[in-house]
Amino acid sequence: MANKNILFIFGTRPEVIKLAPVILELKKYPDRYNVIICNTEQQKELSNQTLSYFNLKADINLDCMRENQALADIQSRILSSLEHEVFSKYNIDATIIQGDTMTVLCGALTSFYRKIPVFHVEAGLRSYDIFEPFPEEVMRQMASRVTALNFAPTEKNKLALLNEGINENTIFVTGNTVIDALYCLSKETMQYAKEFYENKNIKIDDKLVLITVHRRENHGERINHILDAIEYLVTKHSDHTFILPVHPNPNVRGKVYDKLQKYINVHLLEPLDYPNLVYLMKNAKLILTDSGGIQEEAPSFGCPTFVMRYETERQEGIDAGVSVLVGADYDKIVNYSENILGKDKADTRLKAQNPYGTGNSAMSIEQIINKYFN
Repeated sequence: MANKNILFIFGTRPEVIKLAPVILELKKYPDRYNVIICNTEQQKELSNQTLSYFNLKADINLDCMRENQALADIQSRILSSLEHEVFSKYNIDATIIQGDTMTVLCGALTSFYRKIPVFHVEAGLRSYDIFEPFPEEVMRQMASRVTALNFAPTEKNKLALLNEGINENTIFVTGNTVIDALYCLSKETMQYAKEFYENKNIKIDDKLVLITVHRRENHGERINHILDAIEYLVTKHSDHTFILPVHPNPNVRGKVYDKLQKYINVHLLEPLDYPNLVYLMKNAKLILTDSGGIQEEAPSFGCPTFVMRYETERQEGIDAGVSVLVGADYDKIVNYSENILGKDKADTRLKAQNPYGTGNSAMSIEQIINKYFN
């Protein structure tokens, strides 16, 4: 088999984290694959920062990020950039995308227009509400229509694809590569993360609460309810440390600072690089989040996770009891959190196994790709 030109397209930090193990796995076989890495830079700083942690660098940077851009604008910019800067210049044998971002949809569409096979990592996640999460639910459903290989993290994801008429021969249950990424963390890296917080005089102990909030559907009035609930918890549990990496989106950033920066037990940080975020998950007593990736990662550390969304495509965590949907509901956020914060950390640890994977997903994916080309 001649070397295949495999194009990885991503643009956000979660995509980098989940594709890095696959990139590294394919790079082990230079006689099989010529790996080409394209970053649309949908999240410019976050994606490049995370790439460097894995000792990876993009071959192509498209600089598609603009402040407060409309969805139609970013879509047209990414589509045009991929066509003129990537596909017209490189002979691509397959495109690998991950998840449900605008970059995913554009990567799938541009590949389809050129009849290039698409391999979709983390295929089959569904909420079946086109506005929850918005616009990701529609993007991943669209991508599935043109995918040649669907790498589904779980059996539930496979079933969703089958129910949509996707050919069973194209679907493979591989676990989620986010668990592989956790295992890439060296002891040395985690020591640097520990020192990062020591240098900031942030106390990391058994009374740590990690909060992330950024999703588009939580902008507007919802974030006000979320921040009101967090403010209550911050004042009620003044002996706890609350850490919130603040998303750069101006719809989020201003409101977070206005509401929380006055509290001494709250640390509002710039977006964290991957190891520093994992260090917090590993040590947290409680996590409040609307992130998808954190829902998958937190169970590996036994940390209770309350999901500030009304729908989740990661239902396996809900079913396993490792996470709970609380939406932007003030009472639910407060009451569920109180149940954890009022106890010792040791009494709140989750015993269930992580339902999302065991850490060998990238190896499985490479084997399937190799078989596909042979």
